Amino acid sequence: MPASALPSTSGGCPAALRAAQAAVRAAESTRASWNGPTSGPAAAPGKSLVYVAQTMTNPGVAGVAEGVEKAAAAIGWTVRVIDGQGTPAGIQAALSQAVTLRPSGIVIGGFDPRLTSRQVADAAAAGIPLVGWHAVGSPGPSTDPPLFTNVTTKVEDVARISADWVIARSGGRAGVVVFTDDSIPFARTKSDLIEQQLAGCPGVRLLATENIPIPDASQRTPQEVSSLLSRFGGGWTHSVAVNDLYFADAAPALRAAGEPGGGPPFNIGAGDGDPSAFQRINSRQYQAATVPEPLAQQGWQVVDEFNRAFAGQPPSGYVAPVHVVTADNSGGATSWDPRGYREAYEKIWHG
Repeated sequence: MPASALPSTSGGCPAALRAAQAAVRAAESTRASWNGPTSGPAAAPGKSLVYVAQTMTNPGVAGVAEGVEKAAAAIGWTVRVIDGQGTPAGIQAALSQAVTLRPSGIVIGGFDPRLTSRQVADAAAAGIPLVGWHAVGSPGPSTDPPLFTNVTTKVEDVARISADWVIARSGGRAGVVVFTDDSIPFARTKSDLIEQQLAGCPGVRLLATENIPIPDASQRTPQEVSSLLSRFGGGWTHSVAVNDLYFADAAPALRAAGEPGGGPPFNIGAGDGDPSAFQRINSRQYQAATVPEPLAQQGWQVVDEFNRAFAGQPPSGYVAPVHVVTADNSGGATSWDPRGYREAYEKIWHG
């Protein structure tokens, strides 16, 4: 439901509820104009990039790769994508190959560069700048590992708006399950922040935190969901997951138990916002919302950051604002693609 139609009861936390409703209303807007960079260096000629992907089966990684390719075409550069196949050995081999190609720049696409320290050192020795996407936990430059900049939303903002959505959607009265993967520090930090924000509303009870490693999610999530339904029944009203994929795996168990596709439990993903999440949201099938990354826009930002690096200028410092997608504001889309960035970047590069 739109923020304006959210429950008005306070659930014992009127101030937190008002703040949550205001934050969700702003995050649900699809009319925001471009708030990123509008100035910078003109396009450097004749550059080449290699995009090293953690795995191209990850929709987030693949979505950014597509954005990089389109932006490179717009600025006049070439791009090659090398798939790391999702294994440490595969990623190391892909980055080794990228360094051997001696491109102008290399994109670290969705993996921790500390796992490829030798290849990163080789890139540095060759004078090849690195720009990350979801490579480290925070946006901006990194000295260890050495990244010109890292493109991502802020985990604090994503966690806060996910929890705020639950508070606002429930009117401050909810029984919540959080799904996370404690083996990934970034995911554990996100779920900790979600729980801290939920704790600001006494009417919202944290029923359980389910630690399910993402590689095991397809096997373990249905069983855990069945157990949660047995333990909490109708008291389980909302869920927050650090990645949308948990709800793909939860849906069969919820369906088998006779739970309605439109909820409860009402589920929000604090993750990338992959196309399958949009499809579940649009069809109201066991996911009500997601906090998506603007993947295509971030691909264009990656190219712009390289252009700044090549010109000897600092990174832009831009961080995309969080956005909440529901069936009421998605427009039937299967990704979050905000307006204005293509025109802005092309004007920077070509005047």
